[in-house]
Formats: sequence, C-alpha cells, structure tokens
Amino acid sequence: MLIDLDFYYSFLSVWLVIAVVTFSLLMFVPAPYGRHEKRGWGPRLPVRLGWILMESPCVILMSALFITRISSQEPLASVVYCFYVFWTIHYLHRSCIWPQRVHIPGKRMPFVIVMMGVVFNVVNTLFNAEWIYNLKPEGYPYQWQWSLQFCVGAILFVGGMVTNLRADNILFELRRKTKSEYDIPEGQLFRWLSCPNYASEIIEWIGWAVMTWSLAGFSFAIWTAANLVPRAHAHHRWYHEKFPHYPKERRALIPFVW
Repeated sequence: MLIDLDFYYSFLSVWLVIAVVTFSLLMFVPAPYGRHEKRGWGPRLPVRLGWILMESPCVILMSALFITRISSQEPLASVVYCFYVFWTIHYLHRSCIWPQRVHIPGKRMPFVIVMMGVVFNVVNTLFNAEWIYNLKPEGYPYQWQWSLQFCVGAILFVGGMVTNLRADNILFELRRKTKSEYDIPEGQLFRWLSCPNYASEIIEWIGWAVMTWSLAGFSFAIWTAANLVPRAHAHHRWYHEKFPHYPKERRALIPFVW
C-alpha cells in the first residue's frame, strides 16, 4: 500500500491535533472503564474480549503489511525486521497473554470504548507500518541497527517493556490476594509511583519513536502520553480519595515530581 507523502504528513498532522484534543478531554473526563467505569455508555463487553478485540488489529495488520512488503521484489533492510519483531512481541503480549493473566472476573467495558480502541490501533498501525515499510524517502540503511538512535531507542523500549511487565505482575498478584476489588500496590516502582505501569509504557513508545526516528513513531509516543497521563492522574487522585492512608510521597508518573 503506497500513498502520497504529502497526504501522509497532512493526515498525520491532523492525527496529532486529535491527540492534543483527546488529552484535554481525558484530563477532565476519565475513560469509563476499570475503576472509572460509569453507566450510560451503552452495551458492554467482557473486559478480556474487549482487550483482545482492541489490541489484536495491531498484530494482524502489521503482520499482513509486513508479509505483503517482503513478498515484493525490493529487499528490506534488516532493521525493518527488528522493528517488526519489537512491535509484534509487544502486541502479542497485549492481545493474547495479558488478557488471560489479568484477574478480572465478571468485569465489563463499554462497547464504544472497544471500538474507539480498534480505530486508534488501526490508524496508528497504518501510520507506522506505511512509514517503515514504504514511505521513508531514503529507506533505512542496512547499518541502522548500529546507529545511536536505534541503540538508545531499543534500550528504552526493552527497559520500558520489562518494567511494565514487572509492574503488571505486582498488580496481578494483588488482585489475586486481596479480598476487596482494589487495594494499594506495594514494591518496586510502586514505592514512588501510583502508576509505574503507565510510566513504563510511555517510555517504551518513546523508545520506539527514537528507534524508528520518525514522525509516525513520535506520534504514537504522543498518543500514548495523551491516553495514559490523564489516566494516571485519575488513578492517583482515586487512590487518595479511596485510601486515606495512601502514601503521601508517591507521585502519579514521575518520581518526586508529579
């Protein structure tokens, strides 16, 4: 799939404006699922099914476009295979492993939220896949995987993913042990942050942006922050409202700062 580069940049610019608007809205109205769930958002789906439906397009679409691209006559730089592996590992975990591990019996989420997630993931995948497979004007040179951008980005991506998994493990274990629906997580980065899982995912996609050194990658990092910064803020406020003894020294996303 090839599109005009000027059209691509124009559409991507609009997409970034939508990210800013989304951030502004979510700072005042948290997305209505999980602990912030509210009635009145229409039909609801089981949370596991919702997450699978939301995240799986990232694997399916990126893989389909990758297969289409490698079937063409033009060779791809080896670093593009690395990009595909990084992306696919993340989203295979999000669409297949995470929904099976999380302890959410009976939890449901609005269908409209699922559909918004599907649209976001389809558009975001198309932007990134189109850039790394087709549109980068000079292509990625074969030595790109040894560049400073790739090495720094890969460290941030892998570090963010590992930290995210460790934070998720603490939350999974807490859900299994506690008698109430929610409790105060403890240990590792939860000592300083209310939402290290969100902080680490933002770092992960900043890593992707640096690795690919592309506007599409930075757009994804901005969108990740636009979604997760307001949610972390809402979680942090919720913890303080629900638990009077919640640790005062914790911050939402940045230790000792915010």
